[in-house]
Amino acid sequence: MGKMTVGVAQRAPLPCDNPVERFALNVASTLNRHPEIELLVYPEMHLCGTEHLPEAARPAALEAAAVALESELVDALGSIARSHGIWLCPGSIGETTPDGAFANTQLLFDPAGRLRAAYRKMFPWRPFEPHRPGTEFVVQPLDDETVAAGRSETGEHPTVGLSICYDAWFPEHSRQLAWLGADVVLNIVKTTSPDREQELVLARANAIVNQNFVVSVNCAGPIGRGRSIIVGPEGFVMAEAGIGEETLVVAVDRDHVTDVRTRGTMGTNRIWRQFQPGDAEIPLPAYNGRIDPQNWSPREPRTP
Repeated sequence: MGKMTVGVAQRAPLPCDNPVERFALNVASTLNRHPEIELLVYPEMHLCGTEHLPEAARPAALEAAAVALESELVDALGSIARSHGIWLCPGSIGETTPDGAFANTQLLFDPAGRLRAAYRKMFPWRPFEPHRPGTEFVVQPLDDETVAAGRSETGEHPTVGLSICYDAWFPEHSRQLAWLGADVVLNIVKTTSPDREQELVLARANAIVNQNFVVSVNCAGPIGRGRSIIVGPEGFVMAEAGIGEETLVVAVDRDHVTDVRTRGTMGTNRIWRQFQPGDAEIPLPAYNGRIDPQNWSPREPRTP
């Protein structure tokens, strides 16, 4: 009832000047090999590759390729999702926001081709990335009303939280997504630097401390460091890719998240049930905030 089959498409970036046709072909070939996939996820900035250009020309090309969310590019991506009847995260794109800023924005389309969620990267990799930071966390239930006929049984499906690359280095980000009801964190990545090994540790750690699934999708070599990974809510690695282009396929189950949080990780640690009636609030000076014991447990995913 609560399961969904996720496909992780570890791919090399596509050139930013004309990515849609090649992307559509890759989606089609991936689903031809793995027709069971219901949610297909690509890496960060997958449609915005500039590696074919001289290094000095890349920043300007990246910004020139940015579009608004109401654009031909976004419409075309929605059409690809609709043509296959799947949930589709094509990675992120450069977005020109309504106020003229340049954002790194993750997209999620439903099987009807509608753009159901857009998330602006909150923690750009500074000083190397030029994007303006986003300020809003985004979670999206993969609800039944848009599940394509015949692809999944009727039932409540997982809720995903959107996350981009360096966001995973800030535990506050993954914790907030979990509190907002995310059963699965979709962390799309474009790691070309030598710290992918550390990111694998963070993927497991974020899954353990929040007791949910973490899907970390990196771009393939030779541009990226690969090693995409899917981690379960107790921190066990369910699938891990190598360096080159590869597709991982794993079923995620929101009932498994509920079970782990109820019985505890390895039958012991129930972190979301830490507080008891009468426990005092805990000040958090770094955030000018606090932990309120009465408001600690995650929200129901479908609560507005």
